[in-house]
Amino acid sequence: MRERIRKETPSGKMEKHLSEMTFPELTAEKGIRCSCGRVHRCGLKWFRAGKGVIEELPAMLECCGRKYPMLVMDPNTKKAAGDRVMQILDEAGIRYKVHVFPVKGKMEPDEYAMGSLAMAMDPECDVLLAVGSGVINDCCRVMAYASGKTSMAVCTAPSMDGYCSGSSSMILNHMKVSLYDGCPEGILADTDLLATAPDRMLQAGLGDMLAKYVAICEWRISHIVTGETYCEEIADMVRTSVKKIVAEADGLMQRRPEALTAVIEGLVLSGMAMAFAEISRPASGLEHYFSHFWEMQALQRGEDSDLHGIQVGIGTLLTIWLYEQFLKTECPDTEKARRKMSEFSNGAWEASVREIFGPMADSIFETERMTGKNLPETQKKHLEMIVSHWDEIQKIIREELPAMKTVRGIMLRCGLPVRPSQIGISHEETVNALVGSRDMRDKYMTSSLLWDLGLLDEAAEKMRKTEEIL
Repeated sequence: MRERIRKETPSGKMEKHLSEMTFPELTAEKGIRCSCGRVHRCGLKWFRAGKGVIEELPAMLECCGRKYPMLVMDPNTKKAAGDRVMQILDEAGIRYKVHVFPVKGKMEPDEYAMGSLAMAMDPECDVLLAVGSGVINDCCRVMAYASGKTSMAVCTAPSMDGYCSGSSSMILNHMKVSLYDGCPEGILADTDLLATAPDRMLQAGLGDMLAKYVAICEWRISHIVTGETYCEEIADMVRTSVKKIVAEADGLMQRRPEALTAVIEGLVLSGMAMAFAEISRPASGLEHYFSHFWEMQALQRGEDSDLHGIQVGIGTLLTIWLYEQFLKTECPDTEKARRKMSEFSNGAWEASVREIFGPMADSIFETERMTGKNLPETQKKHLEMIVSHWDEIQKIIREELPAMKTVRGIMLRCGLPVRPSQIGISHEETVNALVGSRDMRDKYMTSSLLWDLGLLDEAAEKMRKTEEIL
């Protein structure tokens, strides 16, 4: 980890780093001038976490100048928090409109959900208030952005890091996509409500936060290899959150207030980090792409997938395992890398993509046409950067990633599944997720690094032969 240099402010005080700031400081309207040279801003104006904070809903609306919210929930979150939200608003004399998504099973953030929300939308409403967690918040942010409004959230579970994100993970034509919109103005996370969340949702929040180990590692490597913009202060803000959550992890399933607060604050900070960076880099990497692939495969079969954070936790273990294999390589075999590139066949690649992605293949081909990830000159340029910074890349991996057995131990103590087979994912689907991950979007990650080194097929084969690597 890079050394952080402190500077004196004009008043003579030492400058604070992002990881040392309070929520009010992080949400300053004027933004934060960072040591990376950029001004980081987040649209969040109000955040409260703790016992009984749902009672502050009228104050949050007033602070943000909102008078007519549209409450958006599903049948489960209506029961968990929606009824109480409506009671609070009634007592405060605040008018509102309600939309309950007409779903019985697992809800997906797809065209059907957005169409349902659009048809129920009252143009007079000045804010969409999401009562729920991931999917409901994602849909509200997309709709708020599209309609020129804003959004807020009443958290019902500490299950994902998207509460404060500036992007939404949606499904478009059966493909997982990130739509950049805007983070909410206000978030309330009442620990009394969070404590009623099912075990699986608490575990999902922990799994989503453990993913940040990989996310920061890949971000730093991409900065070296591709020149992608990187901010050490944002990265350290995420690291600090993860440390706090890991320290409290054993109290999560006992629903200790301090553990619930640590997890929800970490999840919100992770979303703020994405908003500051204006990309999802600080919070997601290859581990998320395992989950994205598994979700898409389940959609094609008409089946439900497990919770995103549960899948991401397993993806984190798989990615750390890949890096542990990677660290056994003393130096890159440039001859192998160049030979693999010279042997590359676009026809064979297209056939492989069609086999792995099926009807989604055409969108993969379009991504490649726009990015040129498979071009020889792209790989040559990347390989040169990898070779010249080999020691630094290995140092980053050792700095950022804990041992797989350490992360696995945390997950097991909290009851999380640790193998794909435990959530109904076949071994072949896991291998296909690794191979196909670099094709899904224009994002440099672990599978990209392995591909540039000519090692991706080898890594996939090793994973294929090792039935239970976790």
